[in-house]
Amino acid sequence: MARILTGIQSTGRPHLGNLLGAIIPAIALSKQEKNESLFFIADLHSFTAIRDAETLKENTYATAAAWLAFGFDTDKNLFYRQSDVTEVTELTWYLNCFTPFPMLANAHSFKDKSNKLSDVNTGLFTYPVLMAADILLYDAEIVPVGKDQMQHLEMTRDIAGAFNHKYPNSFVIPETKVDKRMMIIPGTDGQKMSKSYNNDIDIFLSDKKLRKKIMGIKTDSTPMEEPKDTENCNVFQLYKLLGTDNQIANLKKKYEEGNFGYGDAKKELFELICEKYKKERENFNQLMDNTDIIEKELQKGAKKARVIASEVLQRVRTNIGY
Repeated sequence: MARILTGIQSTGRPHLGNLLGAIIPAIALSKQEKNESLFFIADLHSFTAIRDAETLKENTYATAAAWLAFGFDTDKNLFYRQSDVTEVTELTWYLNCFTPFPMLANAHSFKDKSNKLSDVNTGLFTYPVLMAADILLYDAEIVPVGKDQMQHLEMTRDIAGAFNHKYPNSFVIPETKVDKRMMIIPGTDGQKMSKSYNNDIDIFLSDKKLRKKIMGIKTDSTPMEEPKDTENCNVFQLYKLLGTDNQIANLKKKYEEGNFGYGDAKKELFELICEKYKKERENFNQLMDNTDIIEKELQKGAKKARVIASEVLQRVRTNIGY
């Protein structure tokens, strides 16, 4: 059996990039008989940027609702809110004491904002250490990550290795798992889909708002009657990630034959999303209307997570000499 751990920040409602790049692949892994999965809402990480209490709570519920809407089995696996298992903050301190300053100074999470240090808080600087604690606290063996998080996972391995060298058998060294097909999900402007770029697609929006978002996807100026390039079309690349082989082949044929506009392609993408995720969209909205259900699931998961966390933390404390 492999213990798999995945966390996702609660910086907003999960978008299509989050779903395809993290949530759906992680849930698929959790359904494999020999796997045990721990999925958590990384609300402590979110606090580096979000300081409004209601926004943080709403985002946490929305993130949890997405996992539940897509069928994550909370009876077989663990599903919890990061801040409910406070052992992670104690472990973060121990790991901080083993993390060289230059390592954190080279972290992407810091370097991307280091040109304006007045905007960088210590929490953002030590982000990779908290991430390491998230992983090591549960003896996680496999951590699915996107390309942008691979550096942080390597830091986790380095920190754990240094700690184990001084205090043997403290931590399990995790392995990475990267789905190359889902490494980068294009946004409405062709860049990586991200809330910070305002190019994300929230599939849980109402039909009217979702259609408007999709109709705003950037395309080139190729006339309607001419054939179109599927490889450089944001609409087609998104459709390719979601459609069946037959659906993709049919849309490609329409692109190549001409007399098919980008507006038509966007309409097909909208219809595909509505059809493919009809059940999940309904589930999400029902959960957001009944957040007490979400809270119950998170508390149930935190109770189980604390059992593992307490054992690992006590092992570390014993090895240190506390």
